[in-house]
Amino acid sequence: MGSAKYLAVAAAAAILSTPSAKAADLALAPLPVIHEFSGWYLRGDIGMSNQKVDHLFNVLYLTPGTTVTNVSAGFDSGWIFGLGAGYQINNWARADITGEYRGKTNFRGLDVYTPEPANLPANVGVDDYYASKSEWLFLANFYVDLGTWWYLTPFVGAGIGFSRNTIHDFRDINIATAGLAFGADASTWNFAWALHAGVAYNVTPNHLIELAYRYVDLGDAKSGD
Repeated sequence: MGSAKYLAVAAAAAILSTPSAKAADLALAPLPVIHEFSGWYLRGDIGMSNQKVDHLFNVLYLTPGTTVTNVSAGFDSGWIFGLGAGYQINNWARADITGEYRGKTNFRGLDVYTPEPANLPANVGVDDYYASKSEWLFLANFYVDLGTWWYLTPFVGAGIGFSRNTIHDFRDINIATAGLAFGADASTWNFAWALHAGVAYNVTPNHLIELAYRYVDLGDAKSGD
């Protein structure tokens, strides 16, 4: 939801004259008056996530002498649904508060490790991780609108807030030892921040559609024991 702007143009003054008036006597129409709009607005968001994993960690890797190599780690895409309310400060600045649910996305990761002392076949083990993750994200955002051309308004912004990250259905398969472990569902609250960039299209003076990209740091997520 971008900024909402109203453009009010004063009606051109009528040119009045008497039958005896000369051309030089005609009054000039006043220049249009542009009124800057400010006020409250509501927004709704729908989109897709493209999450990336910063790193994986297992407390068992703290065992002295153990070396670990991460082979892969990643998420599928997932749906995002959000609502918010904000205030248009002027034609250039606005702020809002948003809350959104980020639907479950499947996760898979693979670590290969070498433990010490040697107690596994070929002295190598694996952690083949499977899980899904969902989040609730709450942000306070500030945007700068960069002007409007042909009903299009580019903007940039930033936000800070909190996320509640939940790991679902976690399991760890160790093929080398024929081992299988499950983790209970668990949620973690984290500090979160975001950067925004996009463009808004003015459908009507008080209805806009945004197409935007957002980078979000959601913090960490942990499985249960």
